Amino acid sequence: MTIFATPVFDATVIYEGKELFKGRGAASMWAEKLAREIESPVTVEKIGTGWALCGSVDGVECKWGILGQRLKRLD
Repeated sequence: MTIFATPVFDATVIYEGKELFKGRGAASMWAEKLAREIESPVTVEKIGTGWALCGSVDGVECKWGILGQRLKRLD
């Protein structure tokens, strides 16, 4: 589980026990920030009623949501 230190103060929704971004715009903004951090492309994906960040770290496909105002890997 990876948690990033920068606080996330965007609206969220809970879908199947996962806290996700409520809007695509906020998710896209965070995808850009995360891409710079991990030096790899990050996209956004609709999951149920929310949006998650999707990318690859060290060749492993990952999805990120939110945990306590921090980005957290969902898998």
